[in-house]
Amino acid sequence: MKFSHQIQFNAVPDWAEYYVPYSNLKKLVYSIERDRVTSHHASRTTEEATEHSALLGEGQEQDRQHPDTDNERFILALDRALERIVNFYSKKETELYDEMDTLMADMQNHGSIPIAGSAPVTSNHHQHPPTAGANDMEHGTNNNNNNPHHRRSRSSSDFPRRESLVMDDELPPNIISQNTADTDPEAALIMINNNGKDMTELKRHTVDVFVLLSELKSFVSLNATAFAKILKKYDKTTNNELKRYYTSNYVSKAYPFRTTTKQKLNARIQLIERAYASLSEGDLDAAIDELKSHLRERIVWERNTVWRDMIGQERKIQSVGVGGNQHKTVHLRFLGQFIERQTAQQFGFLIVSLLVFGLLLFQIELFSSVEQNRCFAILVFASMLWATEVMPLFATAMLIPFLTVTLRVMRSPDLVRLTAPEATKQVFSAMFSSVIMLLLGGFAIAASLSKYGIAKAMATFVLSKAGTRPSRVLLVNMLVATVASMWISNVAAPVLCFSLIQPILRTLPVDSTFGSCLILGIALASNLGGIASPISSPQNIIAIQNMNPPPSWAQWFIVAVPLCIVGTFLIWIWLLYNYNPEKHTPQIHTIRASHDPITGTQIFVLLITFITIALWCLAHSFEEILGDMGVIALIPLVAFFGTGLLTKDDFNQFLWTVIMLAMGGIVLGKAVESSGLLHTIAIHIQNMVKGLSPFEVLSVFSLLVLFIATFISHTVAALIILPIVAEVGSEMADPHPRLLVMGTAFVCSAAMGLPVSGFPNMNAISQENELGKPYLKTTDFLRNGVPASFFCMICIATIGYGMMTLVGF
Repeated sequence: MKFSHQIQFNAVPDWAEYYVPYSNLKKLVYSIERDRVTSHHASRTTEEATEHSALLGEGQEQDRQHPDTDNERFILALDRALERIVNFYSKKETELYDEMDTLMADMQNHGSIPIAGSAPVTSNHHQHPPTAGANDMEHGTNNNNNNPHHRRSRSSSDFPRRESLVMDDELPPNIISQNTADTDPEAALIMINNNGKDMTELKRHTVDVFVLLSELKSFVSLNATAFAKILKKYDKTTNNELKRYYTSNYVSKAYPFRTTTKQKLNARIQLIERAYASLSEGDLDAAIDELKSHLRERIVWERNTVWRDMIGQERKIQSVGVGGNQHKTVHLRFLGQFIERQTAQQFGFLIVSLLVFGLLLFQIELFSSVEQNRCFAILVFASMLWATEVMPLFATAMLIPFLTVTLRVMRSPDLVRLTAPEATKQVFSAMFSSVIMLLLGGFAIAASLSKYGIAKAMATFVLSKAGTRPSRVLLVNMLVATVASMWISNVAAPVLCFSLIQPILRTLPVDSTFGSCLILGIALASNLGGIASPISSPQNIIAIQNMNPPPSWAQWFIVAVPLCIVGTFLIWIWLLYNYNPEKHTPQIHTIRASHDPITGTQIFVLLITFITIALWCLAHSFEEILGDMGVIALIPLVAFFGTGLLTKDDFNQFLWTVIMLAMGGIVLGKAVESSGLLHTIAIHIQNMVKGLSPFEVLSVFSLLVLFIATFISHTVAALIILPIVAEVGSEMADPHPRLLVMGTAFVCSAAMGLPVSGFPNMNAISQENELGKPYLKTTDFLRNGVPASFFCMICIATIGYGMMTLVGF
């Protein structure tokens, strides 16, 4: 979770405007970074154009003054935030301490209740805490005018009194906890007198004061963390060292953050705990537990409300369509209510799919046996649901095993129709196969590389060497996306790369086309990276399922790596031709490499990863010992989860929807094969391609799959087509089923002509600048994604065909 969300999530809602404005300060940091880059480029242009050393020296002197100017801008914003926090805290502390003293007096007057371990309560706090006045930061501020970090017209010690910035009527009133819901909410604020309040009222009032004091303590802690984080971000972004200076000289000496202030607040909280224990049965531990339970209830209620609002805002943003237009509503007269256009379309698609399914199931007989007709109905029904996305893809996949068993489409090896119990055993044994274990092992490696910063560290190291020329930076980012897709999947790779290029995007000129070019390059390279390794994408897993025997990792790399390199360079050249980014952006901001030291945990993760990959590459050599690649996939699962490096939360965050989709696809393939439908379809297609060479058949299937996978999910296209391709390949006069399956699976990943063609494209189209304007439009994909798809398909059908023939497929 981003800290801007954390501070919103943990803040007291009624005090929200008095916390550190973290999001605004972060925008200021990025603005300063952009201004420095623009100024740096302008000064370099001036230095190269001039021939006078005097002007050169003046420019260098000007550059040296920029950090001080930037610091002044940022410190001024920090001072405003700090001043507001000090003023709010001072007033709120006074109110709460007054309320607490009144409560203590009432408790002592109510039946002479002793407070265990407490001293007589006095009103020393009425010597009001200093607000943001001259005494607030008196230490270490006398020589600010001479300090280069803090050159301002006035020092921070000259804060105005709190009335000058935050008026008393602007501050929120004390918040009474929800425990007073059974009575008038304002009752707990009324002064408790000796004769009018009983023990219950005293306890309720004590709980309210405890909650408010605890929230005030949390207010201080959260703001201290916010100052530390925003200063760290500023130093990292601008290559400064302001954090230590400002924290020690201003934050830690401000009244709310002083040690004495915190100690006084802790003492007050302890006093209220002892008072509550006296009102109860005198058990201090039990009283503290009860008070904390009240505090938890309050926090849960507040956070539930805030979190629900945050999620609602996020969903509103994400629900905006590709073109930025929200779905219109249409009126269904027979229902008498308004529904969204998308909902109406999905409902229509569902009705059509059900009608087609019913016709194929009960009215139309295209094949000789009942099993084949019913299996064909399931195949068409599932394909229509997947293509229209009437329901989530994985939900459709889970429907397939149910229909397969209930419609009894599976047969035994001797062509006897299986009963429902027999079919159930076949279905569930097929769903959890070694291919699924391979997918889980890949997820475990990807999660570890991401969680412990290994993938990001490697990527930033490479990107830091790219220089400042846009063409070179584009190529390096595309190669990084391709390599990242090889190990952390082409779903996670674009997410990682888009986060890494944010410093570049923030500092680009307004009229620069490089932002669109860079985002699109990463998306297209990530799509192509889906062929790089067996765990790069789900369609590769499906391909391995349909290849007998399955290829080793070494064989896969021999074919896929050259295709990735050639395809990436072709896409890079096309993007340079279309966007010409160096015309408007001759130089860009460099990405800084991570300087964090390598830890023992990272070494362990890399060691397990390398061992697993090496065994995958040599799987056929150790087949007698390890079985197949699914057993090898258990190594990272046991190593990372067994040692606690990955937790159950990490396990829950695996892409289980992808796993469910793969399971449903495996069952569909098994049903099509067992029913005899696959063989029948393959015979018909074989008659159509009779006399064609494997190269020509691959070309035909490549065109077909490229068209299908452009409009529907790559994984769905592989689920539907690859079993048929495998059967056709095995029935050819010169059988090459593995070659056709691998080539067709590669083309699935190469389909990238539309924003909906694969997750990397969907992620790219959602990227927006600071003003909320998207970097890419659908036309960008049509002008670049469609040609890139054909370039990659031609490479697969030519270079890929040669490499697959070379390895014996």
